[in-house]
Amino acid sequence: MQSDPARVVALDVLEQVRDGAYANIALPATLRRADVRGRGRGFATNLTYGTLRMQGRWDAIISQCVQGRPFDEIDPLVVDILRLGAHQILGLDVPIHAAMNETVNLARNEVGSGASGFVNAVMHRISERTNEEWDQVLAEVLGDEGPHAILGAQTSHPAWILDVYEKSLEASGRTTEDLGDLLAANNEPARVAISARAVSRETVLADAEEARAVTTDGVLMPEAIVLEKGNPGRMRSIRDHSAGVQDEGSQLVAYLTAGAPLEGSDSEWLDMCAGPGGKTATLAMLAADRDVTIFANELHGHRLDLVADAVDPFDNVVLREGDGRTLAKEEPGRFDRVLVDVPCSGIGALRRRPEARWRKTVEDAEGMRELQIGLLEAALDAARPGGLVCYSTCSPDVRETREIVDTVRDRVDVLDTVEIGKDMVVPGTLDSITGPYMQLWPDMHDTDAMFAALLIKK
Repeated sequence: MQSDPARVVALDVLEQVRDGAYANIALPATLRRADVRGRGRGFATNLTYGTLRMQGRWDAIISQCVQGRPFDEIDPLVVDILRLGAHQILGLDVPIHAAMNETVNLARNEVGSGASGFVNAVMHRISERTNEEWDQVLAEVLGDEGPHAILGAQTSHPAWILDVYEKSLEASGRTTEDLGDLLAANNEPARVAISARAVSRETVLADAEEARAVTTDGVLMPEAIVLEKGNPGRMRSIRDHSAGVQDEGSQLVAYLTAGAPLEGSDSEWLDMCAGPGGKTATLAMLAADRDVTIFANELHGHRLDLVADAVDPFDNVVLREGDGRTLAKEEPGRFDRVLVDVPCSGIGALRRRPEARWRKTVEDAEGMRELQIGLLEAALDAARPGGLVCYSTCSPDVRETREIVDTVRDRVDVLDTVEIGKDMVVPGTLDSITGPYMQLWPDMHDTDAMFAALLIKK
């Protein structure tokens, strides 16, 4: 019997990811090659992303179902097939008989009859317990390794990420009791948020309706539009860059940069790390009725091309390719407002990058510190005295956020980013955050875990 094409696509993508590919790039290409459409396309997408996201949980469960066989000695392709099977039973509520039959058939066709027997036995053992019962099993098996090992396996996160999140929650005024909610939010796919830029919000809503998309209001930003259903690529305003897909937290960072109070001249702004251009385009929209020129700097040419596309509707943006630290040396003290959205570990954006949590390590943030400090210092060098610098990153790790800002505290006055942001967001959505720095959270704001600090150069 032939394997279901959607499941074959999912397995193919898991293999590619195991070899270093990115799922968001590999999946669309694989779907096109296989000509999988309609419901099959949706099922393949949910199965692929969900399996990758929940891989740690499925591996922990599979390990209890192989009768003592060392997990790392199982054929990686068979492991991928078992992960897909586990996700169908425990993650997607596919009927057990259908999930088992399809998974065993996939193993037979892709690996061989010997593997199909092993897969059949393991799938039977997986199906014998509910998710709640498996949680209890994992708690008992991992009890000696500590609460983070247990919670990490149950929620499919490396234990070190839990350590980092706990410190970040406490630093931002939350309690460690919120950790479970944060991890659960990471396991939900990020919704598609849209920023209307060169056209009105009403125009974007009309475009969405024409594209048969279902929309709702944003959680954080009053002007944001969220797609509950539909493909943004079918919307005219997205295709012509008069609107753009942009996380609501990212939108807020641009609003903070453009709207924070500033004394003195306010005509030249710099986006120091502009790629891929979402924040630059929102800045351009916010500056459209002001006598402002925005300088968008990006180190990598292919990312600068994306910035050019994003800002195409606007005539107030100047593009520059190069290292932002070099620009600061060439143009010291020139800019009134500077946004420096630094490269980071990215552990605040795990919702939209399902395989990312398995590729990162606790050392990643340490490896970024020198670059992040250098870029922040360069942003201050590029700002005029009294000018504003917005330091932002899509990581909540205190080593990439507060500790970086602390290295320049002698050069700046720190504004209360939270209080300033309250006038820009849906009322009440920032009330539970302790300033002066702003740390957003997926479970509270339905955004990436964006961090922002507004600084005035002395």
